[in-house]
Amino acid sequence: MTSTHATPRPKRLGALAMLVGLPSLVYYAWLCVDQNQGALIAPRSLTELGQWMARIPGPTTTSILIYLAWFGFQVLLQLLVPGRWVEGTQLADGTRLRYKMNGWLSFWITWLCLGGLVLSGWLKPTLIHDHFGSLVTTVNLFVFILSVFLYFRGRSSPRAERVTGDPLTDFCIGASLNPRSGDFDFKFFCESRPGLVGWVAVNLSLAAKQYELHGQVTVPMILVNVFHILYVADYFFHEEAILTTWDIKHENFGWMLCWGDLLWVPAMYSLQAYYLLHHAHDLPAPAVAGIVALNLAGYYVFRSSNLQKHRFRTDPDRPIWGKKPEFLQTARGTRLLVSGWWGVGRHINYLGDLMMGLAWCLPCGFSHPLPYFYITYFIVLLVDRERRDHRRCAEHYGADWDEYCRRVRWRILPGVY
Repeated sequence: MTSTHATPRPKRLGALAMLVGLPSLVYYAWLCVDQNQGALIAPRSLTELGQWMARIPGPTTTSILIYLAWFGFQVLLQLLVPGRWVEGTQLADGTRLRYKMNGWLSFWITWLCLGGLVLSGWLKPTLIHDHFGSLVTTVNLFVFILSVFLYFRGRSSPRAERVTGDPLTDFCIGASLNPRSGDFDFKFFCESRPGLVGWVAVNLSLAAKQYELHGQVTVPMILVNVFHILYVADYFFHEEAILTTWDIKHENFGWMLCWGDLLWVPAMYSLQAYYLLHHAHDLPAPAVAGIVALNLAGYYVFRSSNLQKHRFRTDPDRPIWGKKPEFLQTARGTRLLVSGWWGVGRHINYLGDLMMGLAWCLPCGFSHPLPYFYITYFIVLLVDRERRDHRRCAEHYGADWDEYCRRVRWRILPGVY
């Protein structure tokens, strides 16, 4: 356990701002796309603001049952579906945790079960859309309850990492790096199962609602759904790669990550599909071809760069682009890859992410700015993450990091940044 000195006031204020501001932002975005045709809402008085806030629904019996069934089903899949056991990266104490890789099979079992329920008439395909506002409130409450559990569990654990001693800050950022119950890892599970798969479920429900309202599923809606399904399916196909990501290796698991995984992802990443529900426009063939090409190019950069780094960590002699990998041997014993994509940029995988993110927004056209929230947010997120990683590596590697930055000049976008 690290120092328990009082947390500086700015950190407490930052935690409070996230706890209040982020849920408010989700409600605001939902009100815009659901009740204002995607146009931004600008209340002109406190009375009007109160009227908009009054439209936010509370949890209902149906929304509670939907989410508990969904979360519980994903837990059962994680526990019961067979999969390979692999070890994560080495922890500070030299140990490695075990993780079961069954996400790919669980992903398809989910759609087989949901598809069967829809085709049999037991499940209405527009169910998520029809209860979306209540589901947002339900998940908000669920995450706060789960985060209280994680906080007290982390505080009582002998392996609590990087806690500050301030309850509000530790509740927000987490009091433990890897909270577990046996081999069930809360962070690993929440990073993917309920939220990522739920994101696809939200999109499909919105596509079904568009068909119900307009008698068709438009090309832009199809593009957004296909792009997102490809992204999530690819994630589970390469599920083991998550074990070397920043979140798994370095971030404590508290309200911030838990809320982001379980609510932010399915609610905010589906904004394009929600917008298209009420904007059933078409796209010319050249625009469709360009958007598809941008998404595929971004996917290639993102996936191939991540695979290069992952394979280098597991097999340092495996060729990259037909050549033996080049790397910088640090004084700490770590190898920094400078071959392939990782000789082009220090976080070139972020460039692929951003290219895909832009392709997800473009089908919405340019009538309103809200559908472009995702790419705007992701630019801020990834630049901030790159900066934090740079500071951490500079402290960790010292002069070796200076040499690495000299050899790999560009951070994310070659020639620009």
